[in-house]
This record gives sequence, structure tokens and C-alpha cells, in this order.
Amino acid sequence: MTTTSRAIAPGEAPAAGSPLSTLALFGFVVTAWSLNWVVMKVAVQEIRPLWAVAIRTALAALVLFPPLLATRQLRRPPRADLPVLLAISLFHMTAFAALMTMGLALVPAGRAIVLGYTTPLWVAPAAFLFLGERISARQSAGIVVGLVGLLLLFGPASLDWGNRQALLGQVLLLAAALCWSVSIVYTRAHRWVATPLQLMPWQCLLATMVLASLAVLVEGPPPDPGRTSTAALLALAYNGVIGTALGFWAMTVVNRRVPATTAALGVLATPVLGIGLSAAVLGEGFDPMLILSAFIILAGIAMGVTGRKRSA
Repeated sequence: MTTTSRAIAPGEAPAAGSPLSTLALFGFVVTAWSLNWVVMKVAVQEIRPLWAVAIRTALAALVLFPPLLATRQLRRPPRADLPVLLAISLFHMTAFAALMTMGLALVPAGRAIVLGYTTPLWVAPAAFLFLGERISARQSAGIVVGLVGLLLLFGPASLDWGNRQALLGQVLLLAAALCWSVSIVYTRAHRWVATPLQLMPWQCLLATMVLASLAVLVEGPPPDPGRTSTAALLALAYNGVIGTALGFWAMTVVNRRVPATTAALGVLATPVLGIGLSAAVLGEGFDPMLILSAFIILAGIAMGVTGRKRSA
């Protein structure tokens, strides 16, 4: 999931909310997104990856359209927002989600979480190249630290280079992180007309059509619900309704109540909790090298986030 939100316009007051409710929503986001990886690992053991992502995205669209319509927030996407709608739909909801799920089918969930959350390491260099954003010394140091942690994950002590399946899975996860960074960088440059929440159901709808088309071409007919276990069906339902639709809504509210740096740093708790849940729920165990790599990568990301704030 992304934490990008519409910037508050000059003179516009931030959304009101008690500190306790904001903290509760933040806790919900971190927990929901951490469990996303675990439940999707359960789903892809039975359902092919592209169909799994297409189904969960369709569920998210079904959940988002009715409440926005009931509260009169549903609107046709403005023409000025079509580029960002396409960028998020194709690079985040389609490319990132599909590559992430295919990689998750090949590697343990704990390792997949860490690789998926390397996205911020690629955002700063891309923003420098395409948006002209300056990279502070602290950001540069954070990128180097994060890359050191990433190299540890690919070192001989952590990865069996003879295992082609595991290697392919990790390459897919890194490619997913790069696709997510493209979406984030474009989102930064875009001048929003509608809010992210108003655009999200349309993004889900477009992503569902693209993913379903790809799934038919690559994986064949959709899965038969009668031959799918209850655990896999519940995993997809959780991922689409709670992890995607409600998680995005909650993060949108949090983003409007707290500073961007606070939100970005708080979300770093997601992979930490995700590793713990993967070990507890899936029985993956605690890999010392994975934990060390995750700590170094997240430390580098935290340095980059605070460095961007100071530079701005």
C-alpha cells in the first residue's frame, strides 16, 4: 500500500480528530498491512497469483463504491486527474501487486515483506532524476545504509544462489518495489483535483480489468470457488476488504491528521510486525540475517525520511 495523500491547500485546516482515535487508526493500518502479506501467502498456495490479485482488487472496488456513493463523495474522475489515476492503477495496483504476489509465492513472507518495503530507497534517486528534488547528505547516507542491508539479503550467508526459484522470487519483489516507486514519484508531481479516496475506487476498477485480462491470458480460467478452501477464500476477502479498502481509507485519515514524516516513519513498523506475524502464523521462524538486514534497511529508510524533511 502507499501512504501518499493529497496536500492540504493553503488556508485549509487539517482534519480534526482526537490523538487516541488517530493512534488507533494508525495501529489498524500497521496491523492490517502486516497481515496482508501473511494472508496472501496463504491465498497463493491455492490460487494462482494474478487471479489472487485480480479478485482482491475487485473486492476492494466493491467495498469502496457504495459508501462513497452514499456520502455523495463519488464523482467521475476529473480529466486533470486521469494521468495520476493511470499511474497508480498500472504501476501500483497492477504491476506492484502482481509482481509482489508472484514473488510471494516463491519466497517466505518475512523476506518478501522486507524486499517489498525497499521502495523508499528507490524514490529519492528517482525524484532527483525526474522531479529535480535535491538529495541531502542525510538522505544519501540513508540510501547507502539501506543498500548495505539489501546486499546482506543477497549475500551467500542469507541466499542460496543455486535455488533459482528463490532467486526469481526476490528479483520479482525488487521489481515490484521499483514499480511502486514510479507511482509514488508521479504522485508527488501531480496536482490533485479530486482526493485520493475519491479516485481509489476507479483505480481499483481499472486495475481489476487489467489484472483479470492478464490472468486469463497467462493463467487461464478463474479459480473454481467450490474447489478452493475456506482459508484461501477468507484470505482474499481480508486482503480486499480490510487490507486494501479499509486500510487505504484509514491511512488517508491518518495522513491528514499527522505530519508526513510521522506517517512515513510510523509505517516502518509494518515490516517489523509482518516478520513477527510470518514467524508466528506461518511457522517461518526467525532468520537472524533477515532480521539484521531488515533493521539496517529500515534504519536507512528512516534516515532518508528525516533527511528529506530537513532538506525541504
